[in-house]
Amino acid sequence: MSHFEPKRLVIVMGVSGCGKSTAGENLAEHLGGVFLDGDDFHPEANVEKMAHGIPLTDEDRWPWLDILGGEMASREGPVIVACSALRRVYRDRLRDAAGEPVCFVHLTASKEVIFSRVGHRKGHYMPASLVESQFATLETPQADENVVTIDTEPPKDEVRATLLAAFPKPAS
Repeated sequence: MSHFEPKRLVIVMGVSGCGKSTAGENLAEHLGGVFLDGDDFHPEANVEKMAHGIPLTDEDRWPWLDILGGEMASREGPVIVACSALRRVYRDRLRDAAGEPVCFVHLTASKEVIFSRVGHRKGHYMPASLVESQFATLETPQADENVVTIDTEPPKDEVRATLLAAFPKPAS
């Protein structure tokens, strides 16, 4: 955490079910910024593949990551994005597309906790069957990537407090 420096653009990342959307919404509210759910920017073909339990390929992801990075850059003020960003090349692609420094919040939890959460979710197209492939794909962010890692297994209020403490509110 010593190399972590909050920026205007924040990507809350991790495997499906780790709490990206909740954390992103909390952080956007805290910073007075906008929250974007990366899932909302997937082309329909990607959504269909995932809904049928088919993992996305890099070729499926590149246009999506470029669109998402462009959306981040086009917004004013703090922009908080929920995006799995599981591999370093995806994080690099998002940084390049955004055109300015990005910081990452890597949310973690055990496989058992994630499988339980995803298994109990309603109305999400990511089936539990893809969780294993997400863990297999995950490349843990390195210190040079401007990342803070937060364990999401403690109670929600504790996780939220840890997250918000890493991002002091801007002076008004």
